[in-house]
Amino acid sequence: MLKNARIVPYIPVADVARARGFYEGKLGLEPKELYAGGVIYECGGGSWVFMYPSAGAGTSKASTAFWAVEDVAAEVAELKKRGVVFEEYDFPGIKMEGSIASGGGAKTAWFKDTEGNILAISQRDSSG
Repeated sequence: MLKNARIVPYIPVADVARARGFYEGKLGLEPKELYAGGVIYECGGGSWVFMYPSAGAGTSKASTAFWAVEDVAAEVAELKKRGVVFEEYDFPGIKMEGSIASGGGAKTAWFKDTEGNILAISQRDSSG
């Protein structure tokens, strides 16, 4: 049954070499395996993501994936040092400060990769 199977996010990219420069150089991910023209990156807790070549890269207006982090502000600061540019959004009921949106039980920051995919880092906020 699917409810017991691991799910693996896909990240479509138009240019694998360019995207690797971003994911490895700016995000600090390390390739675990080259597969089907793409790259598998292992992340925390045994999770992983598959970056693959696709003509549909960057066409979604929604987030592709997010990393669950303990301290979103520290992650944003570190990624900004590495040259990652964060998106600024204006959502009703969400307070945006220092590239971090607060509301709905989370603190979240969004950025785009070199292919136009929207990615995020998010921290659950117990204060609501």
